[in-house]
Amino acid sequence: MQNSQDAPDVITIKSIQFHGKHGHAEIERIEGNQFEVDVTAKGFFKDSIKNEELDKTFDYSLAEKTAAEIIYGPSKKLIETLCYQIGEELFKKAETIIELIVTVRKLNPPVDSPAKYAQITMTWKR
Repeated sequence: MQNSQDAPDVITIKSIQFHGKHGHAEIERIEGNQFEVDVTAKGFFKDSIKNEELDKTFDYSLAEKTAAEIIYGPSKKLIETLCYQIGEELFKKAETIIELIVTVRKLNPPVDSPAKYAQITMTWKR
């Protein structure tokens, strides 16, 4: 059982990889680009250990499925939109979390100089 003074537990899934057709440039929405999604969920998950109950913790496969639905869905011009949609859906579905942090990363962004990625991070709290 959690104590109000306990720090929340943290579960993270990093660099879930997708090919999606998103971007401000029309060519990006046609040919696509590589994206990565990171999800960090905070909550009090120790109760899940007693009977190894997935519904009492954060199911990171839900994060992957939710991100996939958004990334493989209709084209968006901004990674901010993708991040927001992933976070909103996941925060609704995962009731055990008290804080959610989502990062969407576009690899090799279309800029004049070499760049590994562009990313946005957003946070939701109950």
